[in-house]
Amino acid sequence: MLTNLNISDILFLDIETVPAVAAFDKLSGRFKKLWEKKAENLRRHDPELTADQLYDRAGIYAEFGKVVCISCGFANGGEFRIKSFYGDDERILLLEFADMLNKHFNEARHLLCAHNGKEFDFPYIARRMLVNGIVLPVILDMAGKKPWEIKHLDTMELWKFGDYKHYTSLDLLTAIFDIPTPKDDIDGSQVGQVYWVEKNLERIVTYCQKDTLTVAQLLRRYMGMPLLRDEQVVIK
Repeated sequence: MLTNLNISDILFLDIETVPAVAAFDKLSGRFKKLWEKKAENLRRHDPELTADQLYDRAGIYAEFGKVVCISCGFANGGEFRIKSFYGDDERILLLEFADMLNKHFNEARHLLCAHNGKEFDFPYIARRMLVNGIVLPVILDMAGKKPWEIKHLDTMELWKFGDYKHYTSLDLLTAIFDIPTPKDDIDGSQVGQVYWVEKNLERIVTYCQKDTLTVAQLLRRYMGMPLLRDEQVVIK
């Protein structure tokens, strides 16, 4: 499986996102109405919840959320290096990430890899870049490209083997493949609370870095490669 890949050509990543403002009542009047409309669809599964109560889910939608951390990892010889772009100013972190892609991951051989990346991480980053007036790096710009020209790998899609009904969490796959879980502190559903209430961005960054490393470990399992050892992982 995936024997034609060169793992040193892959940039592994994970993102953490939060609602754009701290609470529903902080939204402008226009966005309150738009979130209420969005909440009508969400209430199909939770009819008893109000738009206010559903607002903690806003971070998963690029129209109502923002990126607070992108953690990236890549193989460099015998090391696996992790670097994070994070902060309260989304535009700055996205500009820094775009600059890194433009300088170091802009060739035809390069690939991006994330878990559920094709449905979440890659489009979310691209949408938020457009909102912030940032030109999309070539590796994120899908416009006019044929499917085989899009340089995106998705460890969840690879696990599906064409079964489009099947969703498998990263946490479950780590258990199956005997990889240390990244969910030993918080999980994605708690990131908004940690950011807006605890104001602990460093905790979110650590969690994001663990997920990035885990995606790399999972692809290595798919490729029949040994797991990275702790001493091989370098956080910049």
